[in-house]
Amino acid sequence: MDYAKPSDVVASMVDASLKKLALAPRDIMIRGAISGALLGAATTLALTGAVTTGQPIVGALIFPVSLVMIVLLGLELVTGSFAIVPLARLEGKASWNAVIANWSWVFVANLLGSIAVGALIAISLTNMGKVEVAGVAAKIVAVAEAKTIGNAAIGTAGLVSVFVKAILCNWLVCLGVVMAMTSTSTVGKIAATWLPIFLFFALGYEHAVVNMFIIPTGMMLGAKVSVSDWWLWNQIPVTLGNLVGGFVFTGLALYTTYKPATPTADVAQVAVQAAE
Repeated sequence: MDYAKPSDVVASMVDASLKKLALAPRDIMIRGAISGALLGAATTLALTGAVTTGQPIVGALIFPVSLVMIVLLGLELVTGSFAIVPLARLEGKASWNAVIANWSWVFVANLLGSIAVGALIAISLTNMGKVEVAGVAAKIVAVAEAKTIGNAAIGTAGLVSVFVKAILCNWLVCLGVVMAMTSTSTVGKIAATWLPIFLFFALGYEHAVVNMFIIPTGMMLGAKVSVSDWWLWNQIPVTLGNLVGGFVFTGLALYTTYKPATPTADVAQVAVQAAE
């Protein structure tokens, strides 16, 4: 059996936290940029499936390929790090400064990778601006506008709703990252990752790194969105919501309930006697 029990998964989460904090900035930037690019490519594929078939659920079925590749290759995604990296601090093996520094490096790397692949996809969809924006390109523009000026149009309600959608999103995304640790086989990791990622995309929740791709790419394709619209009405509240959802509802929750208890003196004494 390649199944790992929840208590063993939490131990793996703590180990992963320490390994992530030990990464050099160069490695974080490379792995983070690749992750951003993969999410951008998968988002484009998901929108292609939805537009082609007229069934958004098709896009949701396709999209998890991105996180599967990220998990299998051991890449860096800030939304997953929101759940995993703080565990080293909870174990007393790292400082909050180290955790925040790691998040910052991964965030920047994800952003750069997302924008870079977005520019390439914008070029490919329009033959470098020579073809009218239509089909998938038009869908990207529409989604970018809905996620930004659509929120601005309803003011505070827009900010609150996007924050809540971000909490729900990263609760599920981080479950995908964690559930991959329940299996030691490639097939098992793929299946376990796929389930919650499908859920988040199908339900239309807000993912910070997906938005790092979809919004600037929409802007490149002609969306009537400013940089301030992007950050104030989406990127900042979504990032904060993802932080709450990932850390509180996944990382902290699982750590609190499944963290191995410290053996009592009596139990430790029995263990010593048994070993003698």
